[in-house]
Amino acid sequence: MKDSLIAPDETLDDLRSGGLKIIQQKEGYRFSLDPVLLCGFARIDAGESVVDLGAGAGVIPLLLARRTEAAHIVGVEIQPRMADRARRSLILNGLRERVTIIERDLRELRGCLEPQSCDVVLSNPPYRRGGTGRTAPEAERAAARHELAGGLDDFLAAAAYLLKQGGRVYLIYLAERLAELLAAMRQARLEPKRLRCVHSRHGETARMVLVEGRRAGRPGMTVEAPLYVYEGEGYSAEVLAIYGE
Repeated sequence: MKDSLIAPDETLDDLRSGGLKIIQQKEGYRFSLDPVLLCGFARIDAGESVVDLGAGAGVIPLLLARRTEAAHIVGVEIQPRMADRARRSLILNGLRERVTIIERDLRELRGCLEPQSCDVVLSNPPYRRGGTGRTAPEAERAAARHELAGGLDDFLAAAAYLLKQGGRVYLIYLAERLAELLAAMRQARLEPKRLRCVHSRHGETARMVLVEGRRAGRPGMTVEAPLYVYEGEGYSAEVLAIYGE
């Protein structure tokens, strides 16, 4: 069955977590460390309902289904081929009962998902504004990196629409756009509650930020100790622990 689920232009790759495998396009977008760090940062309780906005090939839903006791996980992905790969990866990993992949524009969730229907939203949104920097020539990579199908405000509006009162949103984003992110979260009534900066190595400036927000939460944010990705020639002990190694 495995071979029948993988097309000639795709690869089957190891997610380095609990034996999980993921189907990816050889020349398209391929997952990075960022969604893995986001899953390690998120706090999800048993029985909670979770939505991943911009699910791509399904990295976040796969990891959460294996690592947490969430009641159900929904991945929202606009690109048909990416959504199809995510569904096939669920079949390969035996996780179809725990995860649903919806092919949908996150700006058009009304009529598809109910308002205030989930406890937790995660998102690894595109980091770059459209028209800035070098846009990847391949469509999947371009959409993953640049705001071609919805910008930061759209992702936050979708999260605010989906979350119950007091529900939590978790995001990973560029450190250089942190001020913009925090302001936009407050505008969407997703009060920032936890912040952690991600550095490649000790002594280097932060590259990414991990942020938790709470829908209609009270002001007050905890800034946690920095996360360092590398030590010596490989990943740091903390990153290896996030992978479960």
